[in-house]
Order: sequence, then C-alpha cells, then structure tokens
Amino acid sequence: MWRRILALTIKELLAVLQDPKSRFVLVGPPIIQLLVFGYAASFDLKQVPFAVYNQDASQPSRDLVARFAGSPTFREVAAIHSDAEATALIDPGKVLMVLRIDPRFTRDLLSGRPGPVQIIVDGRNSNTALIVLGYASTIITDFSLGWIAEHGGQDPPALLDVRSWFNPNLDSRWFIVPGIVALLTQVVTLVLTALSVAREREAGTFDQLLVTPMSPLEIVIGKSLPGMLIGMMEASFIIAAAVLWFHIPLRGGLLPLFIGLGLFLLSMIGAGLMISSLSVTQQQALLGAFLFMVPSVILSGFATPIANMPPLIQDLTYVNPMRYFLIVVRGIFLEGSSARSLLPQLWPMAVIGVVTLAAAGYLFRRRLY
Repeated sequence: MWRRILALTIKELLAVLQDPKSRFVLVGPPIIQLLVFGYAASFDLKQVPFAVYNQDASQPSRDLVARFAGSPTFREVAAIHSDAEATALIDPGKVLMVLRIDPRFTRDLLSGRPGPVQIIVDGRNSNTALIVLGYASTIITDFSLGWIAEHGGQDPPALLDVRSWFNPNLDSRWFIVPGIVALLTQVVTLVLTALSVAREREAGTFDQLLVTPMSPLEIVIGKSLPGMLIGMMEASFIIAAAVLWFHIPLRGGLLPLFIGLGLFLLSMIGAGLMISSLSVTQQQALLGAFLFMVPSVILSGFATPIANMPPLIQDLTYVNPMRYFLIVVRGIFLEGSSARSLLPQLWPMAVIGVVTLAAAGYLFRRRLY
C-alpha cells in the first residue's frame, strides 16, 4: 500500500516541479504577496498631509501647531487664512485634515477655560478619518496636560493611562503579518490540490489511475501528501520571514503552531481535492478554488472582526477552516497560547479535513464529469 502511495506522491511532485510555470507559481507569488501585504497592508498612518488655519497667531497656538508638525504622523503642507481655502484643499484630497484654531484660543486658556480648536477631516474614508482623529486627539490632550503643568489650573477629572497587551506599540503589522501565514498557505495549497485531478483528466490519465489496484483511500493520501509537503515548506518560509525580517514576536512554541498548521493544511487539501474531483478542466478547478477562497478570506476575520458580522454570517464562519487557523497563528505569535488552550480551534479543522477528504475519495470513485 505505502509503495503505491509513495509512487503516486512522487508522480504528483514531479508533475508540479518539472513545469517551470508551476515552479514559479509556488515561489514567486507568495514572496511578492508577503512583501506587499507586509509593507503595504497597514492600518498605521504616517505623514498625513494637513493644513493650518491659525486665527489666533499667538505663542500657545504656534506651540500646538508645532506639536502636530513635529509628529511623525502629520506633515504640514499649507497655512491657510479662510474657510474657502480649507474647502479647496480637502475637496481634491490635497489634505486629509485641517487644524482650525479659534481667535479666542489663548485668551480662553489664560482665563482657565478650554481653548476652542476644531479638527476638520476628510470623511470619505471613514476608517482613515477615525484614525486621524485619534492621533489628533492624543496630541491635543498632551498639549492640555503640558499647559496645566506649566501654568497651573484645574487638573483634568480623569487621567487616562493606556496599556496595550500583546501589542504594546499598536503596530498593525503585528496583526497583519501572522494572518499572512494563513492567507498565503491557503492560496498555494488550495490551488495546487485543486489542479491535481483536473490536470489528470485533461491529460487523459485519470481513467488509468482509477483502474489501478489503488483504493480511493490510497489515491486521496497520494494526492494529499504533495500538497501537505509544499504547504509546510511555504508556511515555514513565511513564518521565518515574519520573525526574522518583519520582527514579529513569536511568543508561543513551534509545536502547537505546526500542529495547527498541519490540521489547517489537511482541511485545505480536502477542500481542494473536492473542487478538483468536480472539475473537468484546470480552468474550472482554478475558478472553483477562487470561488472558495474569496468568501473564506472575507469570513475569516483576517481584516474585519467576525463579531461585527450579522448573526447568520457568523454562523457560516464555523465551516471556514481559515477562521480557526487565524486564531491559532495570532494566538501563538502574540499571546504565546498553548496547544491545550487552542484545542477549541484545532478539532474543528480536523473534522473539516476528515469530512472533505472522505467526500473527495467518494467523488473519485464516482468519476463525476
């Protein structure tokens, strides 16, 4: 039995590795996507262009403007003198924010009242606008505390002491890059296994495979092992890049990480073989793989929290293996989670893998065209 499985595994590996285009697909796109996601996909903002409408023109107002201009988050691009100029800058997107300081700013501060400051932001991208407002509020709060410390006055009723667990600097790359391990591993493994049976049908060798002494179980194992090996190598490379290149802390152990990775690959291979067994051509297999991947990524919590989705959609995510593996990989990277604490995420992936592989074996024997 194992000799036949080994022969089929070697055959599958040779079919993939001997084709130059297949070799490039396995190596090129994952590296490109890792760099693109690692550097471009970020929720952090830097060098936000803003304009200053300072109607006070006093030393305290200039100090406040200097705090914004000296911050790495903001970049002053214009000093304006009317609301019309603010409109002319925001409408075409030349600035994302206008800092408008009221003429009474210094007078009110010296009299012990809050100095009026208005922040005008471009709200067309609501997520970016909220982040900009958060940064601006932090700078204004720091200015207020500094003014109270220097000139006296009533202390603020509450002093906020913020501590961020697991990601002290709130660097969004720490959140995104571990998720890339799941994303790119899914893409490579699913496409590779989805093409395996469809490739045999196009080449006319699928019927020959069915009349061999190999059982459906042996065929499933032989078709699964190449995807498992290549998926493990791809994921190991991405994990190493996350730690050594992007400096993401790996607080947990490698053993629970690779246990979760193995179960995730099992479920992805099962889904890929099901798609492949239902496809007549490689084009159909690729289409089926991408039809599976897009909802899988959206419903995984990769970019948006599952808790924010409607209840019915949340229920659909329970059949999505990527949902569970994202919790595993981010938990191990950032929280140092153990295999025991991740057990509620591990066993669903095992169940999905067993069910999909069994269904793929059944469809092989049925020879659906």
